[in-house]
Amino acid sequence: MAITVSIDLGYEFEVKAKFADVFAVLSDVPASASHFPKVDKLVDLGGGAYRWEMAKIGIASINLQTIYASKYVSNKAKGSVVWTPVKGEGNALVSGSWAIKDNKKSTHLTLQVQGELTIPLPGLMKMVVAPVVEAEFEKMTEQYIDNLTKHFGGEA
Repeated sequence: MAITVSIDLGYEFEVKAKFADVFAVLSDVPASASHFPKVDKLVDLGGGAYRWEMAKIGIASINLQTIYASKYVSNKAKGSVVWTPVKGEGNALVSGSWAIKDNKKSTHLTLQVQGELTIPLPGLMKMVVAPVVEAEFEKMTEQYIDNLTKHFGGEA
C-alpha cells in the first residue's frame, strides 16, 4: 500500500545579477543543484537527465527519502530551463521550469515546480504525512531560492 503526495509550487522574484550569469547557473544542473538543500547525490544519467537522491528525512518513526530523475532542456533565446520526469527512477515524478527575463539592471525569475511523491505507507497515514512532506518540500525550495538570491547578489 502506498500514498501519493502532490506538490505544486510557484515563485517569482528578481535578482541583481545579469541575465547571462543567471542563465549560466540555472541551465547547468549540477551548478544549480549545488544551491538546493539536502541533496545527498546528483547522478548524471546522460542526455540531459539527472537523478536526484535527497537526504533522508525523519517523521516520527518513519524515514523517507525522495529519489527522482528529470530531463532538462535549456533555451537561452527563450530564457527557459524546463524539466520533465524520467519514469522508472525512484519514488517521485518531478517537473518544472525556470522563466528567466532580462530587465537590463536585474533579472526576473519565475520558478514552477510540480511533483508527485509515492510513499510506501498505509492510506490512513496520508492525513499525517502529506502536510509534513509538502511543508518540507516548500521549505527546501524556499531555501534554494534564498541560496540562489545570495549567489546572485541579492534581490533587486
